[in-house]
Amino acid sequence: MLAPVLFALFVAQGQGDMAVSASTTLEQRPAAARLSPLQPRVDAAAPGSVIDVAAGTYTGDLYIDRPVRLVGHGRPLLVGSGSGSVVLVRAADVVVEGFDIDGRAGGDLGRDSSGIHIAAPRAIIRDCRVRNSIFGIYLREANGSRVERCRIDGIPGKSPGEKGSGLHVWNTDGFELLHNEIVDVRDGIYIQSSPHGVVRGNVARDLRYGLHYMYSDDNTFEDNVFENGAAGTTLMYSRRITFRHNQFIHNRGFASVGLLFKNCDDIVAESNLIADNARGIFLEGSSRNVFRGNLIAASDIAIVLYDSTSDTRFTGNSFVGNLTPLSLSGRRTDTIFADNYWSGNESPDLDGDGRSDQPYRLSSLFDHLRGNLTAADLVSRSLAASAVAAAEQALPVLDPIPVVDASPRSHPPVLDVPTEWRNAEVRRAPIGLLASAALTLVGALPFAAGRRRRVVLSGAHA
Repeated sequence: MLAPVLFALFVAQGQGDMAVSASTTLEQRPAAARLSPLQPRVDAAAPGSVIDVAAGTYTGDLYIDRPVRLVGHGRPLLVGSGSGSVVLVRAADVVVEGFDIDGRAGGDLGRDSSGIHIAAPRAIIRDCRVRNSIFGIYLREANGSRVERCRIDGIPGKSPGEKGSGLHVWNTDGFELLHNEIVDVRDGIYIQSSPHGVVRGNVARDLRYGLHYMYSDDNTFEDNVFENGAAGTTLMYSRRITFRHNQFIHNRGFASVGLLFKNCDDIVAESNLIADNARGIFLEGSSRNVFRGNLIAASDIAIVLYDSTSDTRFTGNSFVGNLTPLSLSGRRTDTIFADNYWSGNESPDLDGDGRSDQPYRLSSLFDHLRGNLTAADLVSRSLAASAVAAAEQALPVLDPIPVVDASPRSHPPVLDVPTEWRNAEVRRAPIGLLASAALTLVGALPFAAGRRRRVVLSGAHA
């Protein structure tokens, strides 16, 4: 099946990143020839001083080893030497705000060269714009630090493997990432071994992963947008994470996923928009998770579920316009689906209690074919797919593992989810249309029989 192949791809990419997540050697003070003309002012400043910097261009790297506040007026441009990080923060309680920073596409990925590299607690980076830097802003063992209202653009023309993350957080406790915008980097936000953080109001788009995340517990994500990732958003080996009012949208590559969990426990995901992804939600080896009040829409597969996932609940969600609701890998599941709305559910609500009169089955024969034959995706939006699914209901020939929503809603609920999403254009390949026509002929007779059977059943209820 396709799901194990996708998971293997995510794991391989993640393990590769773990090997370079933090350099074993920390960049120290640059040589005198590489230093910024602002360096003498920093060296002469008393702890707690404010250093005001006028508009202009300052070429060279800046080393901050004392608690000062560096404030740019008129957006001064700091251009790095091209040999390492442009701004290196090595003292607690440093503030840097109001600068444009250019890394000149230089430095070393293995040494974590960054626009701003922080290796001290309680730093505040505010209203800065970083471009042409391998990593954007890097927090390394920077407990209590905050990055807010910054813009990070990656190095044009470089492959993802040659770039670092926009915001990279490693071994940092109690961080805040607030209202930043990240474009064209490897991973928008990378978090590893960093608990008790708040990630709010950020936009990460046009990159590999919007969010890449490992071994980090007790973090909260609110009001973020993770958009147009080549491989999606992935979280591994973490516990007690909250996702609320986020958008996971337009992730459409071969292995793209809106929201992936590998060995993640006690997750709460509520009121999120998960739309126009190749796969909406991917769960493997994860336990005690709750998905409620989310809109999962316009994706090829709404949920990819491994049987190693346990004690997980989907309640009060709205599944709209997905090609298939569920791809199940394995021979069992105890995941509970209840009180959700499914746009593909045609069972009536004759008693008017707001619930369909029959449980909604999340799997069908065509979904089985899609799980074992990737080419089936070519006709997944077709009348033929509907015909095959209806034929299976009328005359079952396979017995896939039954996964049902026991009490599906008959009408979509009013959800507190973001509303900025724009519907993606639906594209159909000519070869898909030809195959659809052929399969339609095959499925026409059982489809008609299924429709007659449904009419008879409806009359019996009446």
